[in-house]
Amino acid sequence: MPASTRSPNEGQLSPLPGVTHFITGHDAAGKAVVRDTRPGNWTPFDNDNMAFDIVYTTSQFPADLNDDKDIAAHDALLASGKMGLVNPSGTVCRFVDFAPGYQCIMHRTQSLDYGIVLEGSIEMVLDSGETRTMHRGDVAVQRATKHAWRNPSKDQWARMIFVLQDCQKVRLVNGTELGEDLSEAKGEIPPSGNDS
Repeated sequence: MPASTRSPNEGQLSPLPGVTHFITGHDAAGKAVVRDTRPGNWTPFDNDNMAFDIVYTTSQFPADLNDDKDIAAHDALLASGKMGLVNPSGTVCRFVDFAPGYQCIMHRTQSLDYGIVLEGSIEMVLDSGETRTMHRGDVAVQRATKHAWRNPSKDQWARMIFVLQDCQKVRLVNGTELGEDLSEAKGEIPPSGNDS
């Protein structure tokens, strides 16, 4: 497959192709239309070694799409500056770019996540020490487990897309409850607030 010639988004750290969000809706006759087109909006983290682009969020389940309530809720959440990794009672779709050789913090979210490799390779590192190398098209189903992501390349950026869904508290067989753990990222990423 030929490489994309699309330029990176303004403010994007990686040299990977820029992204565009196409948000659909309905016209007065009930026909599907593109309601809005938005370029990726990247937020850098950890000394510019990682960047997020939040594609979309929902704040309730099932989502209410009537009168564009979901779009208003999404825009208000992003404008609040209080977006954690997970959106309580909702979902988050997020691109994440990883610099060559970079490993993010070990963390756990109270969520069910689908993480799909789009560009490059990523190593999934679990707190047990177990690792798996994932390549383009591979999917990790993260079930509220403590993990990190590592880009094993020495010179190529990697990109994943994640869909995070709020979930109930996870209880181990011994009764221990697990919640969000962002202890290594205090102050950089706000808590999601869905594990109280």
